[in-house]
Amino acid sequence: MCRWLAGSLLALMLCAQHLAAAPVLVVGDSISAAFGLDTASGWVALLEQRMRERGYQQPLVNASISGDTSSGGLSRLPRLLKEHAPELVIIELGGNDGLRGQHPRQLQHNLAAMIDLSTGSGAKVLLLGMQIPPNYGRRYTEAFAQVYPQLAEEKQVVLVPFFLEGVAGVPGMMQSDGIHPTLQAQPQLLENVWPFLAPLL
Repeated sequence: MCRWLAGSLLALMLCAQHLAAAPVLVVGDSISAAFGLDTASGWVALLEQRMRERGYQQPLVNASISGDTSSGGLSRLPRLLKEHAPELVIIELGGNDGLRGQHPRQLQHNLAAMIDLSTGSGAKVLLLGMQIPPNYGRRYTEAFAQVYPQLAEEKQVVLVPFFLEGVAGVPGMMQSDGIHPTLQAQPQLLENVWPFLAPLL
């Protein structure tokens, strides 16, 4: 009896440790991959630092790739979910779709599939909203921006309305290419995400 009880307690402890260790997974593009910067200074690294400071023990996996699109993220996600079994998936994609002029309906389809895959695996989802410059005209720009709130409402996931709030178009916050945030912008990116992320941890 004692041996059985000890074995059961050990199994419960191992199970609890496994559940507690379920990571936060970031699937993004160059903004989350800290393009042009030391990755240790990017907003994802700052997020991990804050999580530790606040006592959160979940590992943080940054699976962001510069240049990635929503199609690329969708193709990579099943393997990432299987490998890491995350408790939370942060989706930061779409900027490259917009810069390439891809149809907003395709973006919506890809992001919706990513959300469904994530929630189907038992993970919560935080969607980071994006907007693009009006290069392709007002109609396209507005249709692109509406993808994110529409998806958040339809799929009932938490949305950061505009991930680059206080960064895009602000002097000193964007690199010379006008696309990628500077080192000085990384803390602002974290502050844009944290109020929506913290309740999910």
